[in-house]
Parts: sequence; structure tokens; C-alpha cells
Amino acid sequence: MKSIKLSLVILLSVISLFTFAQQTASISQQELLALMATPSKQTVILDVRSAEEFSEGHIQGAINISHEQINANLNKIIAFKDKTVVVHCRSGRRAISAEHDLRAAGFSDLRHLEGDMKGWQAANLPLVK
Repeated sequence: MKSIKLSLVILLSVISLFTFAQQTASISQQELLALMATPSKQTVILDVRSAEEFSEGHIQGAINISHEQINANLNKIIAFKDKTVVVHCRSGRRAISAEHDLRAAGFSDLRHLEGDMKGWQAANLPLVK
């Protein structure tokens, strides 16, 4: 019985380790604004919402590739795989999917924008329309 409990504890520990190891670090809105204001810091903002959502308003300088099209469009962003790439969508779910694909493609410095676009808009931060 003890060995079964120990095995379960080890298994759960390993699963937790892999789960948390795959989470993307977050970046606050203010941290992103500071990076955007620093020309020497090469940061890519990747908006993974639909083209329609993007055209309704997006963060200045953002690249728009739908989360469903990340793998098909890697050639458009592969040059940034060693740069800081800040990913966001409307509320977070699609960004997490895109982050998984980017990580698998070798992107080394991914960040998830806290609050995504909903948070950006709630803070009345600037949008390009």
C-alpha cells in the first residue's frame, strides 16, 4: 500500500512539473508599454485574434496571425524566435493555444499579456484602428 501511495505522489509531482514548466511567463500592460518605448529592446507583439477582431482595434505594431494559423504562417515570424514575443488574444484561451505551437517551434522567450485585449481596453490603453 505504501508503494502505491509513493508511486502516486511521484506521478503527480512529475505531472505538475511538466504542467507548470509549459506555462508562459506573463507580462503586465505597463511592462509592455515600457518595452514598446525602448527601441533597442526588440519585442514582437503577436495578436492571435481573427483578422476582423484585429481590424476593430489592436496594439500598435502588433502582428496579426490567427491562433488557428500559427503553424501555417511560421515563416512570417520565425525570424523572431529568439526575441521576446508577447502573445495575446481577446481573453486568453486562443493565446495559450498559440503559445503551445510557438514553444514547439522553438520560440524561446514567450510572454502572455496579462488581461489580454479585454484588459488592455479596460485600462483605456491606446489602440490602432
